[in-house]
Amino acid sequence: MSRGFAGVGLFNAKNAMNIGGAMRAAFNYEAAFIGVAGTRYQRIPTDTIAAWKHIPLVHTEDILSLCPHDCVPVAIELVDGARSLPMYTHPERAFYVFGPEDGSIPARIVERCRDVVAVPTRNCMNLAATVNVVLYDRLAKQMRDVSRENRDARMAKLQVVGGSAAAV
Repeated sequence: MSRGFAGVGLFNAKNAMNIGGAMRAAFNYEAAFIGVAGTRYQRIPTDTIAAWKHIPLVHTEDILSLCPHDCVPVAIELVDGARSLPMYTHPERAFYVFGPEDGSIPARIVERCRDVVAVPTRNCMNLAATVNVVLYDRLAKQMRDVSRENRDARMAKLQVVGGSAAAV
């Protein structure tokens, strides 16, 4: 459908249940890989599709060390100055870093991210829910862009002749 990829980084997730749900979201929305810092992944019930069997799962001490070459690190964080997700244009190659639902991504990590994006909500969301929302937003915007490109390509093949369209 589109070019590029998305990676997901989970920093210091509150519990393994959140990691399992985030794994499921990453698999469903075709993330290229998932990285975990601060907690070791264990097979748990929220990963009902065993996503770890289908996409790479990497453990690390430095979550941003997993950001591939020429990939944009994006912190998903409720902070002043963050871009609102509905208005955000996702990079072609993105590495989304999510923090714990009961805390924040440390400033030392946020400062190393090119973009900081917030999901507009009243309160913080569950980690897995946030991964779902961000990856769905990416996919929906990619699909919209592909539809627009297809429509524009079809229109370019048409020529307006005397007020009506005729195939070229």
